[in-house]
Parts: sequence; C-alpha cells; structure tokens
Amino acid sequence: MTLTSLAEVLAVIPEGDRVVVGIVGQPGAGKSTLAERLVRALPSAVLLPMDGFHLPQARLVELGRRDRMGAPDTFDVDGFLATLAAARLGPVTAPGFDRAIEEPVPDAIAIGSERVIVVEGNYLLHWRAPLDLSLYLDVDHDTRIERLEARHVRFGKTPDAARAWSLGPDEANARLITETADRADYAVRLD
Repeated sequence: MTLTSLAEVLAVIPEGDRVVVGIVGQPGAGKSTLAERLVRALPSAVLLPMDGFHLPQARLVELGRRDRMGAPDTFDVDGFLATLAAARLGPVTAPGFDRAIEEPVPDAIAIGSERVIVVEGNYLLHWRAPLDLSLYLDVDHDTRIERLEARHVRFGKTPDAARAWSLGPDEANARLITETADRADYAVRLD
C-alpha cells in the first residue's frame, strides 16, 4: 500500500509507550524533510538521523573508503544499532552530523522520554534495524537527482563535482537501497 499524505502516514503510526518509526529511501528522496514534518506533527517525538553514524573522515581515508562515503560500510553500524536499542529503553545521546564539514558530531542529539522516535536513513532496511513501522519514501528519479546536486553544491561542491557524486556514489547507493524497498511496511509517495 502506498501512502500519499502526511495524514495517512500519521494514521499508521502504532500506539505504544515507545515506538520507533523508520523512514528509508534513496539519497535525495526527502527522508529528512518527511522525518522533520512527522516530529513537528506528533505531540511527543524526537528525530534520530542515521547520518550521525558516518565514520569520521580520517577513518574513511584510512580504510580507503572516502571516495564512496555514504555506502553501507562507511557507517558505524554497530554504534547505530546499539544507540537505537538503548533509546528504546530510556534516555540516551546520539551523534548528529555536520554537512558543512561532513563529520559526525558526538552527543548532538538528546533522546529523552518521547513516545515516538523517528529514525531516518538509507540503510535501515538493509541493516534490518528493529523498527515498529517502516516507511519507504519513493520519489521521481530526476527530482531526486536535482535535489542531490543542489545539496552538494550548497555544501561546497562545484556543479560538475555535485553531478558526478550524485550519479556516481549516490546512485550506486540508491540501487542498493531500492533492493530493500519491499521490506517496508508502507511505501510513501508525497507530491
């Protein structure tokens, strides 16, 4: 089933004392935007982006993975899953991410007693993160590429470098993410 409005998305969020809602999609699909809209619309919610679990730049260089930052093995998967498990039980801090310098920021996010934890990221279904509800955000390919290029330019890449990254590493990651779309509870396609 495909959900086509924020109201439909809100209607499928399960009841419970602590609920983890995951938003998955390809790079540039609008995961962060949808996640922020959900957090604003819910009376007790907090956002946990997966981006804070990027490995630091120095570590990516050391591992020879900097040229494909954003691939599944360029994240601290164990740290992400451990933080998510701890957040189910009570207060925890989590890293944020500074796009301007492309580095994680330790303890930038405080998760307290909010009822809903909205998690957004590319690989939640790939890593089989423990979610109570999973949403796969789908968007038109050309729109997604335009968004990616604009984001990369906004954070310092030249237009040519932004296009190359969007059609190179980002597109390789997009294909991998698409393979997990059928694991989601719902597809979401917002206009």
